[in-house]
Formats: sequence, C-alpha cells, structure tokens
Amino acid sequence: MVTYKTSDFRKGLKVQIDGEPYLMIEMNFVKPGKGNALYKCKLRNLIRNTVIDRTYKGGETLESADVEEIEVQYLYRQQDRFFFMDTKTFEQYELTSEQIDDNWKYLKEGMVCSMMLFNGNPIGVTPPNHVELRVEYCEPGVRGDTATNVTKPVRVETGAEFICPAFIEIGNVIKVDTRTGEYVERVST
Repeated sequence: MVTYKTSDFRKGLKVQIDGEPYLMIEMNFVKPGKGNALYKCKLRNLIRNTVIDRTYKGGETLESADVEEIEVQYLYRQQDRFFFMDTKTFEQYELTSEQIDDNWKYLKEGMVCSMMLFNGNPIGVTPPNHVELRVEYCEPGVRGDTATNVTKPVRVETGAEFICPAFIEIGNVIKVDTRTGEYVERVST
C-alpha cells in the first residue's frame, strides 16, 4: 500500500483513515517558533460526506486510499436505487439514494457520469458540470412583467425544481450548473 509523508500532503489527495477514504480539501503548513512543523488538514469522508479536522506533525504518514474514478452511463432508477453501467467493461453498478444525494436532480437516462469506486465498490457519482433538462411544468409568466430578475420555480424532466427567469415556458430546455444547482441559460432547440 502506498503511503504519503506529510511533505506530500496537498489539496485533492485521497487518503485512508481508519479504513475509510477521505479527500484532503484543505491543507495548511504551520511552522511554530519551536518544535516540529505542523500540517493542519481538513478532510472530507468520501462515503458519509462529513468533514473532519486533523493535525499531523512533520514526518507522519497516511495510507493512500484505493479510490478510482471510472466513466459510467446512467441507466435507470428503480424506487430508491440508481443503476449505472461502466462504459468500458459494461459492468453494472447500483447506488442508493443516500449515495446519490442531490445528484438525482440532474440524472437523465443515457447520461455519462463519473463514478468513484473505493476497493472496487461504488461510493458516489458526479454528473457533468452542466446538464440540459426539458421543462415539464411551470406557471405561465405574467404578461407585462418586465422587471429585471423576476424568477419562478420550474419542474424539469427529472422531477427536480429549479429557480429560473420568468420567460421560461413548458417545453423549453434549460442548462443547469450541477455544482451549484443554478440556472445558466435557455438552450435553443
């Protein structure tokens, strides 16, 4: 198993603590006047999505996490289970709604996503940064309401709701940023 010394610590590093994978989301090097250098780290658990703070002394090591990312295609949803297929090996993976979290809002059948595996088991999926979704329901815009930044909720084909400008109508295709969950633009079809 590969180990990382404190001098290798950096943002984006995937490490294993107590048998679970963590992503280093922040790392600060502190050199006090006396004594060892300290490495203050903020780590996000890749399974539970919790964040912990840890401080390591210079020279300590952490195990690397057996985490890999693969390209998968979203197949379908059955109650609270989501099914994906590896685009290279055609192996199928199943994730629960807890593992998917809020990403269900962006998943369309046939969409290619990035899946994270820990020791060969799926732990999460990341949709593309921007997705195009068809509007299935929204209230009609009020005629003559031309004030800037007038918004309304719209429901899209995945069943999710997003806040969009008042000019969006049923049947429009909107582009949504999956990292923020915000409307980006109306897509011409």
